[in-house]
Amino acid sequence: MAPERNNNQIARQIAWQIAWTPSEEVIARAQLTRFMNFCGAGSYVELQRRSTEDVAWFTSEVLRFLDIRFDDPFTQVLDESRGPQWPDWCVNGRLNITQSCLDRWIEDESMARTIALIWEGEEGERRELTYQELWDEVCLCAAGMRACGLKKGDAIGLHLPMAPETVIGLLAISRIGAIAVPLFSGYGPAAIESRLRDVGAKALFTCDGFPRRGRTVSAKHVADEAVDNLPDILRVIVVRRTKQTIPMKIGRDLYFDQLMETGARNPKRRGAEQMASEDPLIAIYTSGTTGRPKGILHSHCGFPVKAAQDMAFGTDVGRGTRISWLTDIGWMMGPWLIYGATILGATIVLYDGAPDYPEADRIWEFCESHQIEVMGVSPTLIRSLLVHGDDLPARRDLSSLRIFASTGEPWNPDPWWWLFETVGRRRIPIINYSGGTEISGGILMGNPLLPIKPCSFSAPCPGIAADVIDESGKPVRGEVGELVIRRPWIGQARGFWKDPERYLDTYWSRWPGIWVHGDWAMVDDDGHWFILGRSDDTLKIAGKRVGPAEVESVLVSHPAVAEAAAIGVPDAIKGNALVVFCVLSSGGTGDAELSAELMGKVAAELGKPLRPQKVLFIRALPKTRNAKVMRRVIRAAWLGQDPGDLTALEDPRTLDEIRDINAATECKDPARPRRY
Repeated sequence: MAPERNNNQIARQIAWQIAWTPSEEVIARAQLTRFMNFCGAGSYVELQRRSTEDVAWFTSEVLRFLDIRFDDPFTQVLDESRGPQWPDWCVNGRLNITQSCLDRWIEDESMARTIALIWEGEEGERRELTYQELWDEVCLCAAGMRACGLKKGDAIGLHLPMAPETVIGLLAISRIGAIAVPLFSGYGPAAIESRLRDVGAKALFTCDGFPRRGRTVSAKHVADEAVDNLPDILRVIVVRRTKQTIPMKIGRDLYFDQLMETGARNPKRRGAEQMASEDPLIAIYTSGTTGRPKGILHSHCGFPVKAAQDMAFGTDVGRGTRISWLTDIGWMMGPWLIYGATILGATIVLYDGAPDYPEADRIWEFCESHQIEVMGVSPTLIRSLLVHGDDLPARRDLSSLRIFASTGEPWNPDPWWWLFETVGRRRIPIINYSGGTEISGGILMGNPLLPIKPCSFSAPCPGIAADVIDESGKPVRGEVGELVIRRPWIGQARGFWKDPERYLDTYWSRWPGIWVHGDWAMVDDDGHWFILGRSDDTLKIAGKRVGPAEVESVLVSHPAVAEAAAIGVPDAIKGNALVVFCVLSSGGTGDAELSAELMGKVAAELGKPLRPQKVLFIRALPKTRNAKVMRRVIRAAWLGQDPGDLTALEDPRTLDEIRDINAATECKDPARPRRY
C-alpha cells in the first residue's frame, strides 16, 4: 500500500503554484525545440505521446538528431521478440561510440579547436583540452593499452577522481572495445576487490593520491591492497596526480605517462575497435540491500545515447555548452557527463575537490571563473552550502548560469527555494532529474519548455512510458503509487553482470511486462510529477503510512536543522514509532529543549500520531558516495541488525556514532529493552 495522500506535506506540494515559466527566448533557443522541429512534433504533448506509443520511431529520430555514427547501419531499431525485459536495439548495426564522441568532431576544423574539457583541482591547478587534443590523448591511451595486452572484451577498472585522465581513460577503454568498470574514488580495498573480482577485471586505472580538504588521499595504497588478491589483474596504470612517492610493482604497474609513451610508439593501434551495437560498454556497480553489489550492464548503443538525449532535451546542452556536474566516476552521473557531453560537442567542466574548501564559496567561484552554463548539483550539496549564508553566492557573477540540474534524492522545500531564489534570483530553472543507473539517466525530468513547480518534475523524459499505479496495477493520479515504466527504452539496463535472474526478480517480477523502479511517486492535478522516496523506505506509524522525506522536510525547515533522516522502529503500541536523526546547522547545539521543539513541529504539521519517539543529533548522516541517505543502514545500526552491503557507505564512522548513541540511551534507561 502506498503512503496516504492526506498529509500536510503532500497537500502543500499539490497547492504549490508555478515557480518558473520559460520565456519565448528560452523556448526558441532550446535543443528540445530543435528536436521537435527536426522530427515534426507540433507540441511537447504530441512528442511525449508519440515517443511512448512508437518507441522505435522516437529512438530512430533521436539517433539521427544526435548523429550517432554507425560503421554498419542497423536493419531494425528495436526487436522485442525476447520480451520487454530483453529488447535488442539497433539490430545488426555496428558502431564504436567513441567515434560519435570524438572522431566526428576533429573532421570539423572549428569543432576540433573547441574546448572539450576544462579541469580544476582543489589545489588550484587547471588544465584544458580541445577536441583535437582529447582525441589525440584517447588514441594514445588506447594504443598503449593494446600494446600492454589489453583487448576487446576485457574488463578494466577506473579508480580515479574526476581528472582529465579519467575522461581519457574511460573513452580509451571504450575505444579498444573493453568494458569500463567505474569505481568510486573513495572506495576502500574490499569494495574495489569485490567488484573487480566479480567482473573478472584485467587492469585498473588508479592514481598516486588526490587532495581532499588539504589532505592527500592515498589512492595507490588502497588499490594495491585491493588487487594483491586478484591474480587476473595484468596492469595497474597510475596517474601522477599529486606527484608523491609510491610503491610500484615491477611487471604490473606503470605510470599513465609511460602508457601514453608506449601508445606513441604504436601508432597502428590507435583506431576504434568495431563493435556490435549491443556489445557491452560499461558495468556500473550499485549496492544491494543485501548480498553482493549489482553490476549493471550497458551497451555501446544504450547508455551514451540516453545520456546525450537527456542532457540535450532536459538541460539544453549543445555544441560548446559548458556543463559541470559535481560527481564521481563511480556514480553513473560521471560516465553520463562524459559520454553525453562529448556526443553533443559540449565542454565538460570538472572540479576535483571539496565544494566548500578552502573557502565556503569555492563552488560559486568555480562557476564564475569558468563561465559555467549548466550546473549539476544534489539537494544534499545545497543543504550543506546554504548554512554558510546568503551572501556567498551574491559575491560572485553567476550570470553565465542558465540552468541548475539536480539529481540524487528528493528535494526538501527550503533548500530548493534557497537555490531558486537566493542563488538563482528566480531566473535560473532547477531541472529536477530522477532515474538511475539501470535507466542510463532519467525517468522523470524537467525541461526548458515546461513550467516548474518547486521540488517537482515537469514530465517523464521523452521516450519513457512512465506511470504511477496502485497495488492492483491500475494507473492513479492525485494519489501516491509505485513509479513504473510500461515500454522499453534504449538506455534500459542489459541485465546484471552474469546474473539475469536477479535482474528479472529486482525489476520485472511484480507485474508482467512492467518495470517497477522502487520509488513512490505522484502526479498532481496539473500533471506535475513528484518523487516521494523509495517504496521500501515507507513508514507505517499507528496505521498511517508516511514517506520519510515528508518528515524530514518538516525538520529541515527549522533553522537549526541542516539535514535529517527518519526511520521506523518496532513499538508495542503503535506497531512502529518514528526515530529521527538530525544534523544541525553550523554552530548549532542539540539539547533536550530543541529535541522537544522538533518533535512538536512534526506533530503539529503531520499529525499527533506521527510525533517522533526520539529526535537525536549526530555529526553526519550515513550516505552513499553519491550523497543518498542510507536509511536502511541507519535503521540497522540503531536496532543492532545486520546492515547488509556497506561498500557504498562514504564514512563508516557515522554508523559508530549511531551505535554509541543507542548504547548510551540504553544505559540511561534500564527498563528499555536491549534491542527493539
